[in-house]
Amino acid sequence: MLTLSHQLRIFVAVEPVDMRKQFDGLWAVARDHLGEDPKRGALFAFTNKNRNRLKLLYFDGTGVWVLAKRIEQGRLSWPLGSDERKLMIKPAALTMLIEGIDLKDGMQKAWYET
Repeated sequence: MLTLSHQLRIFVAVEPVDMRKQFDGLWAVARDHLGEDPKRGALFAFTNKNRNRLKLLYFDGTGVWVLAKRIEQGRLSWPLGSDERKLMIKPAALTMLIEGIDLKDGMQKAWYET
């Protein structure tokens, strides 16, 4: 069972990622591009260029999880324009991103951005 602690470190990849990537490809992005070791207990969030797909990568100590979501209409509100390759957010902020709430102003965009 996947359980996420409120103390979990969550890294959002600011730049888009090719959503054809699976376990090993996302692991390599987390390690090589974001500079983090996925085995150290963090969750990684990725989106594509169109921001209509989301993937989460998480190592729970026994194996690797990849969770995927395809937005049927609109786009995810995603942190953009940062000079950093990654942003560290809290679990509540990840929930907000998944539910379409813009982290800058706290406004929900009907769960997606048009």
